[in-house]
Amino acid sequence: MIKRKIIVGNWKMNPRTVKEAGKLFGEVAKGVSRVKKTDIVICAPFIFLEELAEIRTSKVKLGAQDAFPGDTGAFTGEVSADMLYELGVRYVILGHSERRAFGESNNDVNKKIKSALAYGLWPILCVGESDRDHNHGYFSLVKMQLEKCLAGISKNSVGKIIIAYEPVWAISTTPDRRDATADDSREMTIFIRKILSDKFGKNAGSMRILYGGSVNEKDASEFLENGGVDGLLAGKSSLNAKKFLEIINTAEHIF
Repeated sequence: MIKRKIIVGNWKMNPRTVKEAGKLFGEVAKGVSRVKKTDIVICAPFIFLEELAEIRTSKVKLGAQDAFPGDTGAFTGEVSADMLYELGVRYVILGHSERRAFGESNNDVNKKIKSALAYGLWPILCVGESDRDHNHGYFSLVKMQLEKCLAGISKNSVGKIIIAYEPVWAISTTPDRRDATADDSREMTIFIRKILSDKFGKNAGSMRILYGGSVNEKDASEFLENGGVDGLLAGKSSLNAKKFLEIINTAEHIF
């Protein structure tokens, strides 16, 4: 089964103003008018989602960076999956390493995934290790993340879940970071697919896996061609329309 490539931009806590956000989103939307084979998602801060929902197009879907695992109620500061869906959001990043650094557990992520699915969102589940030890303990860590975050998820729902492999040691904000290679990505992607297959059987074949970790327009082709992935989760490079469009066009022309 041939899966559509998917490129996701994670703006994190950027840009500063709604005007800047609208301009960036509009530039990307304008630049992908001829894209046919690649799904494109921009995950923006909550504060910009309503404005971007007004200018989104069929080519560029809107995503959020987190969602509360519950219905409306006395949860100060939170935003539910139901609210996001009603706003026009269709994807949501869950379990990002920066959220986990705030204390978010695999159990928390599991609840958020179930809630997102219940309200019609496509969860983008982030997994990945902080370091690559010589004893290969990072495999056990990623396996635990997958098993706990996907506990209780039905086989019929997994086709809407996207896995983003995000080695924390390769992220630009990590002290003493180092570059990941397509070989690193392929090794982990093969492992992730095995875990998913063991858990969900043939249904796992419909799940897409992304590579994240400071991917940019210069190495996008290498990861897409040799990293064993179905797409990319771009951070900093998604804040530059020209660079993000280069990544999208690269994906569009890779079979």
